[in-house]
Amino acid sequence: MLGSADAISQWSGAREPWRPVTRWAVAAWLVFYLGFLAYAFRMHGEFLFIDSANLVVHEGGHMLFGWFGHTLEILGGTILQWLVPLLLAGYFFKERHAAAFVFCMFFFFENWLYTATYMADARAMALPLVTTGDPDLVEHDWNTIFSNLGLLRFDTVIAGIVRLMGWFGMLASVAWLAWRGRSTPQA
Repeated sequence: MLGSADAISQWSGAREPWRPVTRWAVAAWLVFYLGFLAYAFRMHGEFLFIDSANLVVHEGGHMLFGWFGHTLEILGGTILQWLVPLLLAGYFFKERHAAAFVFCMFFFFENWLYTATYMADARAMALPLVTTGDPDLVEHDWNTIFSNLGLLRFDTVIAGIVRLMGWFGMLASVAWLAWRGRSTPQA
């Protein structure tokens, strides 16, 4: 088993040192992230400007995963919306680009806020829905998912947990970058 862990560690580049990020660059990124966090907090679950990009990826996920049946079509929006920044983070992790890795992880977790807002609307179905197909056949993803799983009455509880995990993930990403900045020599 240890051999597999070593192979994964070697393949992922986890043993390689991170490329240096100057302290001024870390400081600039931290200002950006703290500003975005303040903006997101102030919006209280409302649509953020970055969510326009998230929406495009989400809708693309329905089209991509629709080839594999109705269930994956419904799940595909969120799957692709979370997968794109996560795969990009994986790439930058392998390449040891700390600032780019954190950017992708930060927005991976920011997507959880967007998803949580959609989840919390599963019973109320008050949010305007977007579709790339026939508007008469539009479905609320999370109403369908939670209904099929018998979890519809827990939509706001699940959304609250997802939202909290998103906030923790964004804060952890920023904290890790700040920690990396402290261990980087001045440039």
